Amino acid sequence: MKLIQDVISGSQRALAKVLTLVENEDAAVPDILDQLYMHTGNARLIGITGPPGSGKSTLMGQVINQIRSSGLSVGILAVDPSSPFSGGAILGDRLRMADIIDDSGVFIRSLGTRGSLGGLSNAVYDCAKVMDASGKEVIIIETVGAGQSEVDIVKIADTTLVVCVPGLGDEIQMIKAGILEIGDIFVVNKADKPDADMVANDLAMMVNLRKNSYDSQWHPIVRQTSTRTGTGIAGLWDDLEKHWSFLTRSGELARRRKLRIEAEIIRIAKHRLLEGAMDSILKSGTWASWVDSASHHKTSPYRVAEKLMECIRRDP
Repeated sequence: MKLIQDVISGSQRALAKVLTLVENEDAAVPDILDQLYMHTGNARLIGITGPPGSGKSTLMGQVINQIRSSGLSVGILAVDPSSPFSGGAILGDRLRMADIIDDSGVFIRSLGTRGSLGGLSNAVYDCAKVMDASGKEVIIIETVGAGQSEVDIVKIADTTLVVCVPGLGDEIQMIKAGILEIGDIFVVNKADKPDADMVANDLAMMVNLRKNSYDSQWHPIVRQTSTRTGTGIAGLWDDLEKHWSFLTRSGELARRRKLRIEAEIIRIAKHRLLEGAMDSILKSGTWASWVDSASHHKTSPYRVAEKLMECIRRDP
């Protein structure tokens, strides 16, 4: 297929077209991804998460300048809140990256969460693979910034950055949300603000506690940055390089990616099983009667779910 060959050869137009097909769940996508898969596995995947207002997009825009100065091509998947009507992305993080948008070595794509509570829609996983197959050497995935539900980023990223800022009580939120456990690098952004040192020290203390609690060869880094003054930006790229070196040298990269592939196979199988069962049930009209019965409290949602599972087991 010419479209697939164009993606592999690095065509930006073909890349954009396939990403649209993926996001729209086009029927041709499984076959396209199957053919592209052998050309994946080469890109570094960097995930960035953190609360709204922490300056993730602006920070990444400046880090990308550092990456580009190293001669590496970059793909960006900016995951934004979805419109409740169209399902498309509401915000446009590319507006905060205006200084890199004309760089031919950078490709930016905004994606909606499509209601995913973990901050990532299923399309993000496949879009990252398409970017990888197109030859992007570094792929950055920025989550929606919804707060405590964003731990899904660890399921796709090789390196996870957690960004926080002074004044939001982020250290407490990380303990509550479990975000502390997923971060490879912690960034205290807006370091020119008061209390930045205190937040960084608190994070460093919590990271030390994590080191004592988890069997890990990597000791997470705490880095202060300021996009206003440029403080720490070059150092952050150095931190990312250090973590990539650790992953490849220690074998941790292969271990993480194997676990990721296993989880992806299960995710695809679950989706297809449920989709197949739902198609059959919807066509028969059974689903409407089940929902109606549950809405009138004649049966429970749990019993309806059991009936659905019985259909899946009977006709996989």
